[in-house]
Amino acid sequence: IIDFATLTGAIVVALGEYRAGVFTPNSDLYNKIEYYGSLADENYWLIPLDEKIAQKLKSKVADIKNTGDRWGGAIFAALFLREFVEEPSKWAHIDIAGVAYNNEIGATGFGVRTITYWILDTLKFSKIGG
Repeated sequence: IIDFATLTGAIVVALGEYRAGVFTPNSDLYNKIEYYGSLADENYWLIPLDEKIAQKLKSKVADIKNTGDRWGGAIFAALFLREFVEEPSKWAHIDIAGVAYNNEIGATGFGVRTITYWILDTLKFSKIGG
């Protein structure tokens, strides 16, 4: 599972408008995202899923909390999403809040080219792609 979301302003503070934050425990998955992103001229940066921040998900009145404190907001949000993934080792969350929109041209479609390159490359080596 790879999700692209304009989830947090915190990722914009961390990475600016030219790079999306990737959250995954799977280095092979990240390397593929980064590789196909480079072909698509879409830039990514791996952000750690810090287990110390995951402690802030704990709640006294609910299963988990969906808001944290001021610090590590992008990481907290990714850790929240991870709670709903059956196999987190096969998951990546990509926060595109900083790269999804350009004031001069509008929506960028960031991530579409990365995934398109990945799919086309995969089909090339499959029985479906010939």
